[in-house]
Amino acid sequence: MSEVIKKATREGYGDGLAEAGKEYDNLIVLDADLAEATKTNVFKKAFPDRHIDCGIAESNMMGVAAGLAATGKVPFASSFAMFSAGRAFEQVRNSIGYPHLNVKIGATHAGISVGEDGATHQCNEDIALMRTIPGMVIINPSDYVEAKAAVKAAYEYYGPCYLRFGRLAVPVINDRDDYKFEIGKAVTLREGNDVTIIATGLTVSTSLEAAKLLAKDGIEAKVINMHTIKPIDADAIIEAAKATGKIVTVEEHSVIGGLGSAVCDVLAENYPVKVKKIGVNDRYGESGPAVELVKKYGLDGESIYNTVKEFLK
Repeated sequence: MSEVIKKATREGYGDGLAEAGKEYDNLIVLDADLAEATKTNVFKKAFPDRHIDCGIAESNMMGVAAGLAATGKVPFASSFAMFSAGRAFEQVRNSIGYPHLNVKIGATHAGISVGEDGATHQCNEDIALMRTIPGMVIINPSDYVEAKAAVKAAYEYYGPCYLRFGRLAVPVINDRDDYKFEIGKAVTLREGNDVTIIATGLTVSTSLEAAKLLAKDGIEAKVINMHTIKPIDADAIIEAAKATGKIVTVEEHSVIGGLGSAVCDVLAENYPVKVKKIGVNDRYGESGPAVELVKKYGLDGESIYNTVKEFLK
């Protein structure tokens, strides 16, 4: 059996920017004194004249990005999710969202898998915050391959985009010749008739692990990678609900306002079925090794398997 390759989605962000920079000379990268961590240093080495370090001033960086976008540039404003979505929320809302400017926000180190940095840096609220901004596209890639593809797709889309990346290395699951990324189009990774697991980001690979465990018990789970939270693929959700009758959502984010809430919004209006939301349950994170935290918060394959089994009783 071939060895599973693991890479952080933030690495896909850095490499994706560097590749896109070769093709698009109006792509500008902004960072807030975190280029090594966000991996925008890859772009900086290739295109030093198009990389701007705004210092530890994320709110100001969003204003700079807005100004660049107003002149026809395509800026990717980069920082940790807690600072991009949290600290700079007002500037994102008023300076980027309100005028619907063509700014891309590269938010790394999202979720509890930030690990030892602890609760202050483990942003589990960013998707909820960004969902409230009219016209904001939200993309949460599941692996390195998807992260790179998301960067190019975001560049080609006109309007504000929030791209969410992680610190922890996760399995590469999209290295297929037929892989295609399209904003707003979910990807079915596994077919099944008993239950549907809709996952995003880091939890897509662990949901696939859970599905394999469920299969050993005779339970066939359909697994959907919902890489775009907004606009969400309502058709895929409704189709899955009709096919399996039960939905489980999995996210490295609060169960309030994230993927689970978005899925429930679709189902409540179109095809109500039973839903179980797996995520961070209205609490802050804590400091610790990332892999152990993923397990403690019930986001690893075995924990998802146990939760789905209980849900189906």
